[in-house]
Amino acid sequence: MTYKSHSRATSDLKAHLVLTTKYRRKVITAPMLQRLREICFDLCQRWGCELLEVNGEEDHLHLLFGFYPQMQLSKFVNNLKTVSSIYIRKEFPEQVKRFYRDKPIFWHSTYFIATCGGITVEQLKQYVQQQDSPTDDEVMERDSSRPRRRSGRGGDSHS
Repeated sequence: MTYKSHSRATSDLKAHLVLTTKYRRKVITAPMLQRLREICFDLCQRWGCELLEVNGEEDHLHLLFGFYPQMQLSKFVNNLKTVSSIYIRKEFPEQVKRFYRDKPIFWHSTYFIATCGGITVEQLKQYVQQQDSPTDDEVMERDSSRPRRRSGRGGDSHS
């Protein structure tokens, strides 16, 4: 498992994103899919996330990507949809017009996103449950064996 350090957090966050075409029209061709892969790769780099996999069919696109905790997923997804739609409509105008005429649309307004990881929720629950929780006796014993510190005039200084 590879953890990513970013700012003050270390994480391993991954998401599965599914975008569907407007009205689920079967508009995506093989060249379009290849171009969508390139666009997704470029945008992930700009956003500081890692594109792990991208593929799709004629009416939808799947992305698997790693992201950092401070990333606003909804803004990333909306940017990805906007930018990819602009490029696809500009670079494949005849194919897109067959399905959407001159309307400036490509993706459906909704999307599916789910976080995912290397283990199941059940495995993670078991791991958390198996932690060696301290007992009240251990906490009291530890506190009583600690030396007391005296405060100096400043209140926070130690002698």
